[in-house]
Amino acid sequence: MASDRLARALARVEDGLDQAVADLARMIATDTRFPPGTGYPGFVALIEELLAPLGMRFRRVTVPEEKWFVPRGPARGARVNLIADWPERPAPVCSLYFHMDTVCAATGWRRDPLRLTEEDGILYGLGAADMKGAIAAALHALRVAQAAGLRLAYRPQLLMVTDEEGGLYPGIRHLAEQGLIGGHLLNFNGSAEPRIWGGCFGSFNLQVTVEGRAAHSSAAGAAVNAIEAALPMMQAVLDLRPAVGARVSAMAPPPGAAPLAGQIALAQAEGGTCGGQVPDRFRFLVSRRYPPEEEFAAARAEIETAIRAACPEGVGLHFDLIGHLVPTADPEGPHYPRWQRAVQQGFGYPAEAFAKYGAASASDAGYVQQAGVAQEVILGGLIRPTSNGHGAEEHTTRADLAALSRTILSYLAADFAPDLNPDPLS
Repeated sequence: MASDRLARALARVEDGLDQAVADLARMIATDTRFPPGTGYPGFVALIEELLAPLGMRFRRVTVPEEKWFVPRGPARGARVNLIADWPERPAPVCSLYFHMDTVCAATGWRRDPLRLTEEDGILYGLGAADMKGAIAAALHALRVAQAAGLRLAYRPQLLMVTDEEGGLYPGIRHLAEQGLIGGHLLNFNGSAEPRIWGGCFGSFNLQVTVEGRAAHSSAAGAAVNAIEAALPMMQAVLDLRPAVGARVSAMAPPPGAAPLAGQIALAQAEGGTCGGQVPDRFRFLVSRRYPPEEEFAAARAEIETAIRAACPEGVGLHFDLIGHLVPTADPEGPHYPRWQRAVQQGFGYPAEAFAKYGAASASDAGYVQQAGVAQEVILGGLIRPTSNGHGAEEHTTRADLAALSRTILSYLAADFAPDLNPDPLS
């Protein structure tokens, strides 16, 4: 019976988990830090190698440089995205989303961030939770499904995309605008906890370049110190924080958390060369998260107006938008009940544990909605509050890797919860 085949397949997940961990080790060792994002071609080649035994067909899609390149910005290298598909399989398409980039390694790592380290079932490495571990879990689920001969309810279309971690033109936006995304979207850039996603904020990164005039430090009167000139401008950004933080969204916050509100911060600063020279250039980065109720253009203009007003005379000033993610509207749709049941199967959560809420974090899924391709976006993944995503010693666990594999395997299987499948099988 089909249900017996699914049960046997689920039992295989633990047996073959060493392969998934080995895959994750290779992914972590492939450097895809953004910025600059130069490692995408190598990562795509790795995924093609890992998926080739499954007989999937591959299509590489490169985002044109004119869409993402900023001369003063940090992004460099080809923006190569990958679509992996089984086009000959007669089933409704379900797109499985994964971003390939990681953030840069934070200070404080005791282990090598680009080498998977396993200790007592904990898997440490840059991107282990966000989100290369999810890629390893999905590949493992597909291998198990094929080995078990499972009939699938959906034709999985895997999307490996670029520049989610703050890029100006994320790869998923380009794929959506080119009409290359099919069906509903499973986004694995989310939580391992029992959650129904209610949408999220938008975010943007505005790079500010301050230009002064260099001179010998003993002749400072003939110079314009770009670092000192930038200080009142950075203070002007901080002075916006009370007004920005007062802009509260109607989006539901996580259980027990404060209402979701706008955020603004100084995220990066650099400049100067040595103690014997007055610095003539300084850059700082303004990070802004804005709720769906705010307009991006107004939020950006507010920052630029405040900085210009604080800029001393004789100082050059340049603004460059180097990253932008639009808000994601409530993405819930008809496939959510089936996904919730699959998460229960994979992770063992009771039905009453699930809660629906949004987040002040941002996602590139808003671009998929904006393009009119897939309004329904289901969020899952491996991230937990304890996994330290974007921080030192980021990690996931073998247990969560197996649980997500079981979840994906269940969701894709034709004989899993057929009463919750809104897409009739042929």
